[in-house]
Amino acid sequence: MASTQELKGRIRSVKSTKQITKAMQLVAASKMRRAQEATKASSPYTLAARQLLTALSAHVAVQEHPLFVKRPVKTRLLIVIASDRGLAGAYNSNITRLYAHELKDDDASGIKNTTITIGRKAAQFVSRIKDTKVLGAYEDLPDKPQGRELTAILDSVRTLFTSGEVDAVDILFTDFINSVRQDAVIRRVLPAGFEPANEPGALKDVLYEPSVETVLDAVAYRLVGAQIFQALLDARASEHSMRMLAMKNATDNASDLIDDLTLAMNKARQGAITQELAEISGGVEALND
Repeated sequence: MASTQELKGRIRSVKSTKQITKAMQLVAASKMRRAQEATKASSPYTLAARQLLTALSAHVAVQEHPLFVKRPVKTRLLIVIASDRGLAGAYNSNITRLYAHELKDDDASGIKNTTITIGRKAAQFVSRIKDTKVLGAYEDLPDKPQGRELTAILDSVRTLFTSGEVDAVDILFTDFINSVRQDAVIRRVLPAGFEPANEPGALKDVLYEPSVETVLDAVAYRLVGAQIFQALLDARASEHSMRMLAMKNATDNASDLIDDLTLAMNKARQGAITQELAEISGGVEALND
């Protein structure tokens, strides 16, 4: 059994760790709330884009648009979104497991693939896989990527697809369902598509300027951008949520460990006192004899 001093040292160390994990839990909870609000705020924009595409589909042959062209998939681009830091539970491992599964499916189907990574953990994992082509790696993106970060990714994706270098673009990310459930999913970004809105005739009488084709060019580009942006927001909200839960579990485990160590220290102290009393009693008896 460890000595009382050793147990005291371990208790101090665990208490220090508990303070750190508790602080990280609170920080992650605060970031999660902001990320969750951002995710909800962007949903109406995505819905409006789908409604506009539904209305446009009645005026033009959408299938002929460069971003809507469907062709046999011989090469596809995988956009993998993970985190820049660890200590987020199974967040990164869920994504990398899904990515590895997709690579195996492509190998079995004879499909070539290339990858764009978002997040340091994704880049580190992909770099360890043999014969994997990486077109770009993005790290340290803000919680709400805008401007150059998002445009660089979107322009690369559009150029690769319209030039025919890739026949499909899929994005792998963690979908934020709620604060206790986040699912690693894969969704197709290109060729672009849309889901019919509940009221497809709501934009029936809209006047398009300068032309329907020009409007479609802008809307299709923005829709793809909205899907990537939404995936980034969901991934970040999921990361903060899973980190908050992981730090909460670590804090709870630290509390349990402190209780166990305190009990062990009390037992050791009690044992030492009992031993000392026994030695004193034995000494007294020896003197009386």
